Amino acid sequence: MTVPSFTYSSLSRFITCPKQYEAHHVLKYIPFTDTAATLYGKDLHLAAENYIGKGEALPERFIFVKKFLDTLNSIKGTKLCEYKLAVARGDTGYEYCDYEAPHRYWRGIADLIIVDEQAKKAYIVDYKTGKSAKYADTKQLALLAAAVFLEFPYVKTVKGMLLFVVSNEMVKEEYTYEKGLEIFDTLAPVLAQRSVAYETGVFNPIPNGLCRKFCMATKCIHNGRYSDGA
Repeated sequence: MTVPSFTYSSLSRFITCPKQYEAHHVLKYIPFTDTAATLYGKDLHLAAENYIGKGEALPERFIFVKKFLDTLNSIKGTKLCEYKLAVARGDTGYEYCDYEAPHRYWRGIADLIIVDEQAKKAYIVDYKTGKSAKYADTKQLALLAAAVFLEFPYVKTVKGMLLFVVSNEMVKEEYTYEKGLEIFDTLAPVLAQRSVAYETGVFNPIPNGLCRKFCMATKCIHNGRYSDGA
C-alpha cells in the first residue's frame, strides 16, 4: 500500500491504536459522525473566523470568547483565519507545498495565524473547546509552526497558543527558525512504524479497557462486536 500524507489528528489515532487507525483511514468502514461536542466546536470556530476575518458580530452564545478574540485582534500583523498549510519532503529536505499537492508529506489547518513581516515573527492560535488543558498536546502547534517557517521564510520566531476558551486557560509554546523543523525528527519513529504498517498491511491493535464496548473498529478481535469478515 502507498503511504499517504498525514495529519496530526490521524497520526494521534495511529499512536492510540494502529488497528483503529486502519478502520478509519485504510479500510474506511467507520463513517464520521458529528456529536454535540464536535458541532459546538465547529460553530465556535466559524464564529471566531467570521469575527476576526470578516468583522461580523459574534452569536450571543459565543460572546464569552470576545475578550480572547479582541486580544488577538489587537496583535499587529496580517490575520489569516482557517489557514491551510502543507509540507513536502524531498531529497534536499522539507519545503512548503500546496495543501492539495499529491506529493505532500503533512498538512494541517491553523485556526488563526498572525504574521508580522516587519518584526519577523508570527503567532499561531488553536482554539480548544475542551473543559481542561490538563492533557494538552502541543505537537500540532509545532507542525503548524514548521510549515509557517517554510511558507514565510522571513519569520524567525513563532509563538504558539492553545486557547482553551471554555476553561479560560492558555498553553503557550515558542519556536525558533533554527529549530523549527525538529518536530519531524521527533515524530520520525512513529511515522516509520506507520510506514511499515502500510508496507506490510499489518496494523497491530493496542487493546485497552474501552475496546469491547466503545471502539467502532468491529474487525478487531478485541472488539465486543467482532465477527470475522464483518
